[in-house]
Parts: sequence; C-alpha cells; structure tokens
Amino acid sequence: MIKYLITDTKYYQNEKQFRQTIQNSFKLHKPDIACFRDKSSNDFEKYAKIFYDISKKQNINKIFINNNIILAKKYKYHGVHLNSNQFNDIKYAKKLGLKVAISCHSLKDVKVALRQKADIATYSPIFKTPSKGQPQGLFALKRATKIYDIPIIALGGIVSKRQIYKIKKIKLKGFASIRYFFK
Repeated sequence: MIKYLITDTKYYQNEKQFRQTIQNSFKLHKPDIACFRDKSSNDFEKYAKIFYDISKKQNINKIFINNNIILAKKYKYHGVHLNSNQFNDIKYAKKLGLKVAISCHSLKDVKVALRQKADIATYSPIFKTPSKGQPQGLFALKRATKIYDIPIIALGGIVSKRQIYKIKKIKLKGFASIRYFFK
C-alpha cells in the first residue's frame, strides 16, 4: 500500500524547522510519494526547491507539488497534485511529461479523472477532518474502487494505524495524509 505524504505550513514556522520536520517525517515514515503543499507561505518557490532537494536526498522517487504545474516542470518534480477545480489542467500537465494526481470528492469526479487520464485519483475526505465537510466514508471509497479502473488513494482524516488498517481491507492503491505523517 502506497504511503503518500502531503506537507502543510502549520507544521513549520521557518526554513530550519521545515527542513528538520520534512527530514524527520521521511525517516520515520518512509513515504512512497511526497507532495509539497503550501497554501500560505510567501516563499512558495523557495520551499518547493528545498522540498525537492530533501526528497531526492532521502531517496523519495515520486515527488509531487500541489497545484503548480510550472514549478513542477521547472524543478523536475515527478508530478503535480491538482485540486478538484483543475480537471482541465490534466492534459497540459501530462503534455509536459508530469504524472498527475487529482483530488476527487465524488464518484463523478473519479469518472472525470479517469476520462481525462489522470494517473492517480485521491478520494476524500474518508474520515472526519477539519473544514472538509461530511466524510465520504469507507463504503463510498470501496464503491469508487469497484466502479472505476484508476489508481485511487484514500485521503482525509487519516491519522491513525487503526484507520489505515480499515483502508487496507479495500482494494485501492494507498493512502495520503498530512496529520498522520506530521503529528
């Protein structure tokens, strides 16, 4: 099962703390995919470069950046994780040679991700998570994996090994989380 780490600025305040937090999480959890996500920093590009460099040094081979196709290409990221408003950007990202993960919040979204040839669909939120609305739940996640032939990664509210155990019972590609990797 793929472990997909996603960063969040609330877990670091400065560059030194960012470096240490990322390195510690990589060593502790050994993610298969690492995604740089920063929705509030004024130094997005600087941190994107640092994240890429740390990831390479830690032998993370699948390095994604959230939303930013241009920086993904500039810094040779493996791929880009697009949000649910960026379905129309999938073809452009793939044309640039990037792998594409896209956030899906419904079965309809997963269908569109498959049709647009995304490489991965994250399906969320699975469990209760702050400010993300009603959880989709395990039943909806299982249904999505049975209906659509696209690698699906569970996302949202995954903070414990118990939740991961429940997810493992479903035929899917893996799980993604912020809090599980940084708590």
